[in-house]
Amino acid sequence: MLGTKILEERISKYNGELKVVRTFGYGTYIQAGGLTQSGGIVESIWKSTLKKVHGSLPTVHHSLVLGLGGGTVAKLIRKNWTDAKITGIDIDPHMVELGKKYLGLDKTNVEIKIADALDFLTVHRSRSTAHFDLIIVDLYNGDKYPEKFESENYIHLVRNNLTSGGVAIFNRLYYGEKRPRAVKFGNKLMKIFPKVDWFYPEANLMFLCYNI
Repeated sequence: MLGTKILEERISKYNGELKVVRTFGYGTYIQAGGLTQSGGIVESIWKSTLKKVHGSLPTVHHSLVLGLGGGTVAKLIRKNWTDAKITGIDIDPHMVELGKKYLGLDKTNVEIKIADALDFLTVHRSRSTAHFDLIIVDLYNGDKYPEKFESENYIHLVRNNLTSGGVAIFNRLYYGEKRPRAVKFGNKLMKIFPKVDWFYPEANLMFLCYNI
């Protein structure tokens, strides 16, 4: 594509082929398996999503990003809730390194942990009484959503780590053959959270889950 430049390429154990791309239209972004993971269109998707919950969450003391990637969501949380403590979890060190190098992740003041998101929540729940006001669940490896993060056990872990009145946002791809699985997942969320709003930005389905 005219005006497109590949800044760096890597092979990741978790996400396959990683590319850092710069274009005139979308700026700099990170692709995994051909799908944009951080920056670019992902930023506009999360910007509109966080705008939807901002009114019900005027204050966020502590936020958790499960699937930090290159840090796009963390940057937007910092803009919306400037004083929030942000903890970011990602299993792929390459994504985090590229986020620091190209997307300004190191300037967002995020406590970063390289860990599995299931292991982290399990240990955090057993060792800490600190809960999160906002939890982002964006756990894709390329375009694949691991089955273990669809289990009722994992969803309960997310809810149990939320404050009363807190919000968890689950991101699911929503196109083609991915639609039925996303809808099935949303129905499961509705059995566990008191209130779930379905929001459709671009080719995504965002589940806004309120712990009320």
